[in-house]
Amino acid sequence: MKIGYVQTSPIFGDKEKNFIQIRDLLDKVKADLIVLPELFATGYTFVSKKEAESLAELPAGKTSEFLIELAHKTNAIIVGGFIEKGNSQIYNSSLIVSSKEILGTYRKLHLYYKEKLWFSPGNMPLKVYDVSKAKIGVMICFDWFFPETMRTLALLGADIIAHPANLVLPYCQNAMTIHCLVNHIFAVTANRIGQEARGTDSFTFTGGSQITSQKGSIISSASTDHVFVDFTEIDVNQARDKSINTYNNILKDRRPEFYYTK
Repeated sequence: MKIGYVQTSPIFGDKEKNFIQIRDLLDKVKADLIVLPELFATGYTFVSKKEAESLAELPAGKTSEFLIELAHKTNAIIVGGFIEKGNSQIYNSSLIVSSKEILGTYRKLHLYYKEKLWFSPGNMPLKVYDVSKAKIGVMICFDWFFPETMRTLALLGADIIAHPANLVLPYCQNAMTIHCLVNHIFAVTANRIGQEARGTDSFTFTGGSQITSQKGSIISSASTDHVFVDFTEIDVNQARDKSINTYNNILKDRRPEFYYTK
């Protein structure tokens, strides 16, 4: 299975130019799974909730139309972030699409910093999507900080975690090696680069998009400051073997009856 990421530097608020950048970067690319950054079409540093709301859209909107078009051209399942318009709320969400349709929407569960001022926290259970070649789970950026996120997706049967991100803290890339190891699962972290200074905030995004193996090794790593696209071939069956040795299995050895769950 061919999986990969697109690392970009979006122009704040200009969806069309951001679509064009990604379309050009993926020209003639064929793959099975492509992951784009969190909020790849809008940028991240909002100055008010009203501004974030102005960039929100329903799942069946311009961003999903673009992603479905991209999926058709690349033959890939595409995962990418957008601002989702709910009934009376907005969410930091990701779409997962095929060449024909929206397969689902994931709403970020763990909001970071001022995201709590703009967005409502996700209110839907974690889910795994069974596509033609793999079972794919989705999480967004700061979700990585909570080990329950990836463990839940692993328990649901995910082979690969699609992880759109706008990372500003320096820890995630190293942490993903441990998360993937202890869950025996692949992950594609698609981060952005560049600096975004708006209002009272100035963020420098860390780049370093990464594909991590089920054994915790880094298969692909992007630079911290350049637009970059990379793909690699994996065997998803390696994520389905949860044995460490003859006696230990990372899921069967769990003792949930002794875990604190509140």
